[in-house]
Amino acid sequence: MTTNPLDADRPPELPRRKRKNGDPSPNGGRRRRDESMMVPDVTFDSYYGRHIVKPAPWEKEVAAYLFLGGLAGGSALLAAGGAALGLPALRRAGRITAVATAALGGAALAKDLGRPSRALNMMRTVKLTSPMSVGSWILTAFGTFASGALASEVARPMLDKRGGASGSGGSAVTLASKALNVLDPSLTVGSAFFAPPLAAYTAVLLADTATPTWHESYRELPFVFVSSANLAAAGMALVTVPSSQNGPARKLAAVSAVSELVAFERMQDKLGPLLSEPLRTGKAGRLLKASRALTVGGALGAVTLGHHRVAAALSGAALMAASVCTRFGVFEAGMTSAIDPKYTVEPQRERLEKRRAAGIVDDSITTAR
Repeated sequence: MTTNPLDADRPPELPRRKRKNGDPSPNGGRRRRDESMMVPDVTFDSYYGRHIVKPAPWEKEVAAYLFLGGLAGGSALLAAGGAALGLPALRRAGRITAVATAALGGAALAKDLGRPSRALNMMRTVKLTSPMSVGSWILTAFGTFASGALASEVARPMLDKRGGASGSGGSAVTLASKALNVLDPSLTVGSAFFAPPLAAYTAVLLADTATPTWHESYRELPFVFVSSANLAAAGMALVTVPSSQNGPARKLAAVSAVSELVAFERMQDKLGPLLSEPLRTGKAGRLLKASRALTVGGALGAVTLGHHRVAAALSGAALMAASVCTRFGVFEAGMTSAIDPKYTVEPQRERLEKRRAAGIVDDSITTAR
């Protein structure tokens, strides 16, 4: 007798009743009065109890990477704004945060892959149809420019100090200072250029999977993630930058809070009652409710009390916590929608009914009713 690895998942067979006198009826010729008992209640299940859609094999490190990558991108934008507006504290804090969080995000991604060598193997080719491949190159390019900008930030005071100590400065110091004057703006522009793709590509990565809630939110999820990234960056700046130079961060917090709340509500409307259910219930629902409360409270505090140092720091912490809750909430909601078969089956049935109502009886044939 042949066996199959899935035999262990087979439900136990019910004992068969013996038939009397060869009667084809399993009940010995007696019919059930209530024939509806022969039809079981409809339940959403899958063959052998397996998932219809395989959940993404990602752990919490990926959710952390979603947050850290967004924070890095938003911080680079604020650093560029600080450089353009002549706010050295904002520029310095943004550059440090961008490099530190990009490095932490890369470490979280490498840990999820299991071996660091797998992260390096992703750089062996460029596949434009793969969000993971494109995202790896975006992260690498961003990290290169952001690290160069931070190196310039660290080197400039040292060169100025050496130049001042030696009077007019030596030729080597003068040459290095001139080189920094040329390189620093280019490095700032480069990191700012790759910042929005870094914040947005993770949403494309999630939407490119078959996970129902992620896949169906492909239009709105990038706006949610980019707004959340800017919200986190504004929060970090409010914590680390003096009140005299946090004006751009306060404005960014207000704009990002409004855009995130609007984009998230629109995403839920587009998903419909069923596919948005994982965003409203369970652990994901609690995280996302907390995110909305923290977003509103943090933004209001940043706008009204941001000129006070302690209030600005508390508002910034609330905004960063809101961004964390958003990323982990969306992550948990996607996992829930992949595990429960109804989030796969019901939308398929709705699409089938719409095609039939439109007179489409086959994927390749359209008939007029």
